[in-house]
Amino acid sequence: MSFRKRNAVISTSAATPTVGKLTNAQIPGVRPSPYDSRPTISTGTPSLDSLMAGHAGLPLGTSLLVQEHGTTDFAGILVKYYAAEGLVQGHQVHVLGLHEGWKNELPGIATPSSSRKDTTASSGDKMKIAWRYETLGAASASRERNTTVHQSVAGASSAPIFCYPFDLSKKLSSGDVKGQIKFHPSMSSPSFKPPAKALQSPFKLFIKDLRLKLANSAPDLVHRVIVPGLLLPTAYSGSSCRPEEVLQFMHALRALLREYAARLTALITLPVTLYPRSTGLTRWMEILSDGVLELIPLQSNAIHAPPPTSKSDPKSEEQTQGLLKVHSLPVFHEKGGGSSESYASREDQAFSLSRSKGLVIRPFSLPPVGEEEEEKKKQDAGKSMDF
Repeated sequence: MSFRKRNAVISTSAATPTVGKLTNAQIPGVRPSPYDSRPTISTGTPSLDSLMAGHAGLPLGTSLLVQEHGTTDFAGILVKYYAAEGLVQGHQVHVLGLHEGWKNELPGIATPSSSRKDTTASSGDKMKIAWRYETLGAASASRERNTTVHQSVAGASSAPIFCYPFDLSKKLSSGDVKGQIKFHPSMSSPSFKPPAKALQSPFKLFIKDLRLKLANSAPDLVHRVIVPGLLLPTAYSGSSCRPEEVLQFMHALRALLREYAARLTALITLPVTLYPRSTGLTRWMEILSDGVLELIPLQSNAIHAPPPTSKSDPKSEEQTQGLLKVHSLPVFHEKGGGSSESYASREDQAFSLSRSKGLVIRPFSLPPVGEEEEEKKKQDAGKSMDF
């Protein structure tokens, strides 16, 4: 009979070294959701990340459909930020329907000095009347601070950056690009000879190539799908605009998102002026998408003004240029989860285009009474002094 001393640790065999697996937190540009810890990525627009049902980003394995009215291109700004964020983080970007020169139009990373000046200038402007307006501005500013992770001083923190600050007046340099981007044409090159056989749909070719890339790429590589201006007559032929072609493409893309739920996201823009939400095709596209946003630009002089430059007025950049409606959000309505508070406050949302912040989304509020009249009086006084 063997005796064993009490309170003695039982010795075990030599522990074999375990190979550490790559977690979502170690993948560049991916972090767990603060709500339910599901992996999320940034869309490149901090205010848009804050609308994602409490996840502070776009969850992997989901798609976002952005609808826009009129002839403006605010949705194109969101697409550029989405692509630039993916290239800087080292992701694989797949673009359908655009040319390779579009890569030169992506915004560059903002310098810490310019971003600090903009924040101090915006914080220094205070509202003149009504304490409720001032608290509203403070709430929106605090929400942007909580959802944005910027590294203002180089080397100050070793934590990875989730969302980089971009500047529309700059171009993305090749030194900042860590990922790859691939363009897929949506129309065949014109030729005088009639085709011997029917050409394959660009949607099917895109899905086929995307499936091969996902199957042959590393398991820790994140892929971003971009489909800007879906069904535009200038980018898609008449045969590609048939409902069966589009819906089959949406079904196939949704299947890839579910199959590679930890590696793939998609952002699609649609001109609602050509394809209203009352049509059956658009409604089915909304059903096959995880999130649906609608941009309604306001008919003002700010929309038709030239793009913001480096010397633009910060007050003019904060002017409301359109309204935003949230029809559905990723993960909130299908798999459960999401914050009901952020989903309930979706009714009154507005956006404005800023040089240093891009498309800024904030709660919509009317300007204080009397402010517009004072500005008109100042303009009239200045005109009367001119000879």
